[in-house]
Amino acid sequence: MSWKPEVEELARRRAMALEMGGEEAVQKQHDRGRLTVRERIGAIADPGSFHEHGPLAGHAERDENGQLVDFSPANYVLGFARIDGRPVVLGGEDFTQRGGSPSPAGLRKSVYSEDLALRHRLPLVRFLEGGGGSVAGAAGNASKSGARKTATPPPRTAPDAAFGAPRFLSIARVLRTAPVCSAALGAVAGFPAARLAASHFSVMTRDTSQVLIGGPALVARALGEELTKEELGGARVHSRSGVVDNVASDEQDALDQIRRFLSYLPTNVDQLPPRVTPDDDPERCEEALLEIIPRDRRKIYKMRKLLAGVVDRDSLFELRAGYGRSQITALARLNGQSVGILANDPAIYGGSMGAEGAQKVRRFVELCETFHLPILSFVDEPGFMIGAASEASATIRYGVDAIVAVVESTVPWISIHVRKAYGVAAAAHFGPYGTVLAWPSAESGALPLEGGVAVAFRREIAAAEDPDAKRKELEEKLSRGRSPFPRAELFGVHDLIDPRRTRPALCEWLAWSEPLLAQRLAGRPTR
Repeated sequence: MSWKPEVEELARRRAMALEMGGEEAVQKQHDRGRLTVRERIGAIADPGSFHEHGPLAGHAERDENGQLVDFSPANYVLGFARIDGRPVVLGGEDFTQRGGSPSPAGLRKSVYSEDLALRHRLPLVRFLEGGGGSVAGAAGNASKSGARKTATPPPRTAPDAAFGAPRFLSIARVLRTAPVCSAALGAVAGFPAARLAASHFSVMTRDTSQVLIGGPALVARALGEELTKEELGGARVHSRSGVVDNVASDEQDALDQIRRFLSYLPTNVDQLPPRVTPDDDPERCEEALLEIIPRDRRKIYKMRKLLAGVVDRDSLFELRAGYGRSQITALARLNGQSVGILANDPAIYGGSMGAEGAQKVRRFVELCETFHLPILSFVDEPGFMIGAASEASATIRYGVDAIVAVVESTVPWISIHVRKAYGVAAAAHFGPYGTVLAWPSAESGALPLEGGVAVAFRREIAAAEDPDAKRKELEEKLSRGRSPFPRAELFGVHDLIDPRRTRPALCEWLAWSEPLLAQRLAGRPTR
């Protein structure tokens, strides 16, 4: 009277689960240029580290004698794994079954992934491909041969019960607890698209993924707009919409970006970010920094080149480069320690902050605040973007939101004033009680020089025989009085430094700031 028959069925079911939607469905997935969910897990997890939860969840068919005929696994794969030695929760839709639209067990497993990450306080990595609930889904499961099964499946979990407020509460709690990363690796619509947005880091593949609230058929029926998936939600749309943080060249690049993002962050909010052994001299001084800021105020320079000359070599990882482009947000390392980088890009509207840039800054500051990342702000802010388009996009509203996030932050903060700091927008670049270092090229005031001259001397310029010459004369005269030395003399900055000494100065500041990070974990942030 052994249990061998049941054990043999267990082994058979496990083997069937690994087949997913069957050989033909897997081949179609490959033909689309996409990996299966199990291949994605294998590509990002440390070898042999994946421990699956619920491998036997699914729908079984038996003959009249009760013998197992077929088994369709839940179309969501989930489990523990390690990435670069650190534990995570991995999960993703299996597109080879039902096109990723959740089966009853698949839905329960996807919901459980957030609960599992929350309970164990581990990073959550999602591979998204498919839609939410399907009108046709209640008709039954698809067999591995692709035919629709006629047997009645178990009762479906009501989508509203899983996708309502309680589900979003769990998602919100995970976001406050541990890093959440999501990759759109095919067409992602409905609730999976919401999951993508509810992430600390989101990435989509350039040529094989789309992110949609509603697909082409729904849009055409509701609005009469005839658009393809790519036109509605392809990478060209969402690299500029702000829905995703980054766009990857292919699936492997997307997985590599997730791995890199996680490397800067702690396992959860109860830990400090991991520190790596630095391979870059903290005393390194870049001669190019002495000349990178042009003396001609109208000329631009390459801010990313400036940043690369300061942080650890090859450690700069930019986020949302295509959105709010006048503001640069990135993760980096300084002497092996993870830091957040804020900067202005003078090549885009002079670096001025618009509505999108303000939202980008707020979101990034909140990320650093959640995961204890010191912030390094490289300031070249001419002020809020002006003009009709800026007013219509509510720049001042979103700008104030960004400033509030900055002044309420408690992470260590240092600002390197490299050029301009004008108007209200400048407040978004100087943390409360933060250290301020200035370069000799730094200038500040209520308005940029050109705008201030145009306003203050409007009548004098208009009355001049040559208004343009008069304006230029006034600008040159006033610019000579904008030296940063008086600010240093009045202790308006904490130090005026040689630009070449920026990296050593920041490494020294970071060493002195380490106790502040420890105090944050102890619940005693120092302001």
